[in-house]
Amino acid sequence: MTIVWINGTHGVGKTTTAALVQQLIPDSRVFDAEKVGETLMDISPGLPTTSNFQHWPPWRPLVVETARHVLDYTGGTLVMPMTVLYEQYWREIGAGLAGHGIPVRHFVLHADRDALRARIAGDTVTGPDSPFRLQYLEPYAEAAATWLHAEAEVVDTTHLTPAQAALRIAESVTG
Repeated sequence: MTIVWINGTHGVGKTTTAALVQQLIPDSRVFDAEKVGETLMDISPGLPTTSNFQHWPPWRPLVVETARHVLDYTGGTLVMPMTVLYEQYWREIGAGLAGHGIPVRHFVLHADRDALRARIAGDTVTGPDSPFRLQYLEPYAEAAATWLHAEAEVVDTTHLTPAQAALRIAESVTG
């Protein structure tokens, strides 16, 4: 049982890459922890207003517990594409998973600012120039410079296709 966490800013290609990684690692599944946030957003009446569901204290332990229960049920590897830019939140999730003896391989997909802006401008899923994605460019740069890149295996995707990035991750995980 292991987790392959694919981190990076919004629009860098985590979801696309995760699906490709899953195809390359035997007995693996994709678990997008954003679905845990969406479940919390569906609570009625709503939880206290926030700009990011990760700020809700239940989100982090629910991600840990959901991943743990899925792995207990299925075994194998969970590939988790999820942006986490707050060091405290990453530490909470990491400690929770470690407390259950679940190893995490943490990867960060990185692209230079021009490549990121071009990807966001040409995004056909959320639409071009998504304000949501653009607002995370600066927080990502700050996290990358202060803690994030030191905590992960960085895969520079500036000049890679998602398939090439996925292959690098899968080869790193499977040895």
